[in-house]
Amino acid sequence: MSSTLSLRSATFGAGALEPYDHALRDPARSLYVMRLESELEPVPVEVARFLAAADEDDRTALQDARGPIIDLGCGPGRLVRAAILGGHLALGIDASQTAVNIAQGQGLPVLHRSIFQELPAEGTWGTAMLIDGNIGIGGDPAALLRRCAELVLDRGRGRILVETHSDPDRDSTFDAVVVDDLERSSLPFAWAEVGANALRRYALLAGISLVKNWMVGQRTFVEYATA
Repeated sequence: MSSTLSLRSATFGAGALEPYDHALRDPARSLYVMRLESELEPVPVEVARFLAAADEDDRTALQDARGPIIDLGCGPGRLVRAAILGGHLALGIDASQTAVNIAQGQGLPVLHRSIFQELPAEGTWGTAMLIDGNIGIGGDPAALLRRCAELVLDRGRGRILVETHSDPDRDSTFDAVVVDDLERSSLPFAWAEVGANALRRYALLAGISLVKNWMVGQRTFVEYATA
């Protein structure tokens, strides 16, 4: 495997008191990403939206996806379900066992894996998706995009669909923890926030080319093609 990121660095909100997994089981909890060594306000995590059905913005983002689709960091699987209902073969990957259990309990094809572990059918997926801020996984956007390029078809046939930060120029990597309103905290993990303009530099490093970018409501998406 060409990716050099460690499995630990790819794990969002895991370890210690597992606030993310608790919130998946009890979405009434308030959940936040808190940067370490920073005075910036914690960022809310929309767990209830992850557990709900895909909304119109989600479905619009899927309209031009090429199947089969692999959703990386899929959570409880709302986009996996939406992709299947849209006629695609789809698979979800998530590092949270609780998220995977919820998805599998609904009959969805979701695996408990790190993105950086060996995955089914590498190099044959039509579209790899990084939605809900998942471009932040591992805190190294260029390495993450390279990993996505390994998973999809080459020679311009594969697509990488990324939801980016609302600020197009945001380019920030940092260590963080997930915390909840009961003061439970995860172990630290590496994360990133990247806007559409900033993502261009990482795409260049990953050897992928811009197809298009667009907004749906308050959300911003970018599509890239493999070389």
